[in-house]
Amino acid sequence: MDEQPDSPEGKAQKAADAKDLHRAVREAGEGELDRPAGALFWSGLAAGIAIHSSLIAEGALHAGLPDAPWRGLVAALGYPVGFLVVILGRMQLFTESTITAMLPLVTRPSVWALQRTLRLWGIVLLANLIGTALAAAMVATGVLGSPEIREAMIAVSARILELGGWGTFVNAIPAGFLIAVVAWILPNGRSQAFWIILAITYVIAAAGFSHSIVGADEAFLLLFTDRVDAMRAVFGLMIPAILGNLVGGAGLFTLLAHGQVQGEVPDQP
Repeated sequence: MDEQPDSPEGKAQKAADAKDLHRAVREAGEGELDRPAGALFWSGLAAGIAIHSSLIAEGALHAGLPDAPWRGLVAALGYPVGFLVVILGRMQLFTESTITAMLPLVTRPSVWALQRTLRLWGIVLLANLIGTALAAAMVATGVLGSPEIREAMIAVSARILELGGWGTFVNAIPAGFLIAVVAWILPNGRSQAFWIILAITYVIAAAGFSHSIVGADEAFLLLFTDRVDAMRAVFGLMIPAILGNLVGGAGLFTLLAHGQVQGEVPDQP
């Protein structure tokens, strides 16, 4: 017999509306803001190391494919691997926390919420960067991966050098927006989480958008193998990508996500 719409089973099968999604993401963000600094740091460090698996997978595919026009599109299938590990493993990734941390702040603005948001971003970003630097150093020094895969990873990473600082910033805005989309829709699609993450992060890779943490991993690898100097790695690649992701995720998407339920979400708990 079919479930009735008003039954518990029927309600469970109904897709959440915008208010439900807003509440779910906001509550997740409130939980993150309350987490101890040590827990945030270790989770962020694990995410920084784990996201390196995206570059490993892309490098392995790049090395095994012929030099053809479609090589990049197929190699980009490796890009979602790190995101699948990090997001499904519930690790702390800077770009995903941009919207989850912002919704509590824009819903109930306060000095405390602002301080906790900046604290969360600072700890997670630092931990992510340390993790990517450690992983990139292991590849650059030959501790991790074969010489063939290492050269392929360097070739994949070198694509970020095609853009200057401003171009990287602009290119990072849609990446921040799309990762915020992942965080927004996952509460409504947990059973399809694998495919949601795979599809959206593949679009980021295939389109060549700039993701701050994967981009930092690539920048560190290029830095440690003397393909780029420290000034350009930090100020021309990492910082513009971080700022662009913030504009796309914490700025543009958060405003749109919150704006569609403004007036329907209570200001007080």
